[in-house]
Amino acid sequence: MKRTVSFALRLTAWLIISALTVFSVGYFESAKDAEALSRLGSQGEEVRLIQKKLIEKGYLCDGDADGIFGTKTLNAVKRYQKDNGLVADGIAGKKTLASLGIKESEKNNPNRDKNLELLARVISAEARGEPYEGQVAVGAVVLNRVKHPSFPNTVAGVIYQKGAFDTVADGQINLEPTDSAYRAAQDAMAGADPTGGCIYFYDPRYTSNKYMLSLAISYRVGNHVFSKGNN
Repeated sequence: MKRTVSFALRLTAWLIISALTVFSVGYFESAKDAEALSRLGSQGEEVRLIQKKLIEKGYLCDGDADGIFGTKTLNAVKRYQKDNGLVADGIAGKKTLASLGIKESEKNNPNRDKNLELLARVISAEARGEPYEGQVAVGAVVLNRVKHPSFPNTVAGVIYQKGAFDTVADGQINLEPTDSAYRAAQDAMAGADPTGGCIYFYDPRYTSNKYMLSLAISYRVGNHVFSKGNN
């Protein structure tokens, strides 16, 4: 009788421990998954992608793609979720990301961070001390060239194209970018283009290149003038 009771107690204890173990593993795995979702307070590339999509869709009109999930982004996500039949909890889970059109390959693309860093470097080198709008404009010119058939089709290709930027030749591009240059690069990559599609810019005070000086000027800011070319 005692053996039967003892065995029953041991079996019961084992079942309780097993159940607690399964529960705790499941709980912590769920918690880990929850922490991985973009939500209020999150920062990083996924947040920037979410903000970019919200701006494109008209839900984040008074914000920018700074990669910080603040209250403006939270409210924009909630409005988007409500309008698209999703649970309006302000958390960008898999369904919300899919609805926004953000693919897993976009989130994990290492070239995005590299492009942002490189764009910030050329902005800082070429437009340090210029108005913020002028810094965004320089970033926009680089990205406009990427899309233009006359230039290389990558950010690195455009920036390192022979003779394209003096600051590459003299090494200024290797200096640590300013904080404003990083923000300007983020804004340009999010679609901001104060130049309206320009592919050239220069400082008239230092430029003697006859071709550049012959270009029709489309936009001016700070010490730089911008052109779409003579096409």
